[in-house]
Amino acid sequence: MDWTRRGFLRTLVAGSMVLPLAGGRGVSDLLLAEVEEPDNQSFLNELEHACFEFFWHEADPLTGLVRDRASADGGDKRRTASIAATGFGLTALCIGHERGYRPRTEIGERVQATLDFLLNHASHHEGFFYHFLDVHDGRRVRFSEVSPVDTAILLCGVLTCREYFESDSLRSVASQIYDRVRWPWALNGSSTFALSWRPEYGFSPLRWDTYCESMMLYLLAMGSGRHAIPAECWRSIRRPWMEYDKYRFISGASPLFIHQFSHAWFDFRGQHDDYADYFANSVLACEAHRSFCQELSRRFPSYGGGVWGITASDSQRGYVAWGGPPLQGPIDGTIVPAAAAGSLPFVFSDALGVLRLLRSRYGSQIWRRYGFVDAFNPLVGWSSRDVLGIDVGISLLMAENARSEFVWQTFMRNPEARLGMEKAGFSLLRQAPGLYAISQPAALAPGGSGKLVSTAAGRAAGKS
Repeated sequence: MDWTRRGFLRTLVAGSMVLPLAGGRGVSDLLLAEVEEPDNQSFLNELEHACFEFFWHEADPLTGLVRDRASADGGDKRRTASIAATGFGLTALCIGHERGYRPRTEIGERVQATLDFLLNHASHHEGFFYHFLDVHDGRRVRFSEVSPVDTAILLCGVLTCREYFESDSLRSVASQIYDRVRWPWALNGSSTFALSWRPEYGFSPLRWDTYCESMMLYLLAMGSGRHAIPAECWRSIRRPWMEYDKYRFISGASPLFIHQFSHAWFDFRGQHDDYADYFANSVLACEAHRSFCQELSRRFPSYGGGVWGITASDSQRGYVAWGGPPLQGPIDGTIVPAAAAGSLPFVFSDALGVLRLLRSRYGSQIWRRYGFVDAFNPLVGWSSRDVLGIDVGISLLMAENARSEFVWQTFMRNPEARLGMEKAGFSLLRQAPGLYAISQPAALAPGGSGKLVSTAAGRAAGKS
């Protein structure tokens, strides 16, 4: 099976024969032409370069830690770094090195300095990192928690660097950072990971036990050569069904980013486990989200005219704005460009159309030094003053994957990533990727034989 970029796009469009993407447009060559159209390539390169600048300028050059958020105009002095933003940032450095956004020697030196600091100085416990660290000295910020899922995001960046750069020293340090993580500790006697741990209170009673961005966490933990968790942990994750309009797919009541983050590194195309074709599942989540925003446009006209995109973000009221089908809050007309940018590999034409429309319509109101601001609401004339590292990161990585598959191809060379997927039971699809829908489901029966199931059987098997 051909899983080059052309092959991926052709099978994606083949899936649109089951459930039309972007209003049922065209055949594969039309989509391929759109991906490779010079104006689109120029726009995506400008977006990626702006995102890269965030990770270069908003990281401490000595520690390599990346600010959790920063002013959209640059020059931020806040001291709180995020290990998740740093994981995206390490991958961003690989992209910048590949595309020549800065002198390659400088980028290589920054990567080596970051990995050395993570191994020898950054605060951690049992190999897991605290979510927030001081950007200049790597110490735990206030009562920040040890975060398994944010550690996983960081490690995805670490392992991407290990595979991309040829330095033996860099590769050794990256391996040591990954190998020292004692994954079973964070299970805390269960088959699913605890949400977090604090030295003052111990483990959180909440768990990463439902389908979300934590897929990468479980796969990295199962692929460990030193401290692996059993494969039964993968099967302990609940995979509830979401139904909205004509769409049916695996999802919790969660923001759109849960269908994006693991896909930034792990290449799920053309594969399934006993439960799902997760790439097709994310396509359906994006399609449902677009339909959901269209419905919302009756109340919030900011989502009309082909504009969509709501996910975890800032809002004008100062709290997180997010939403997805069915209606969740708070939703107030806020638009989050990262929602569309993170969806580029799944619904390229529509997502790119949203981004180009936003840039042309709102210009400097929402496009600043590091690309799009985190969020804005044209109904009230508000736009965020900041950008968030994880939103800039998912925008950059997914834009690059849509253009070249670079992150997928690099990260998936890691034997631990492949081993994790092998233990989870992934195998090649026996047919071109299909899409889940109430009318014509292609969902695999959770816990079953892996055969395609009917709508009624899929509902019965997938409810939790």
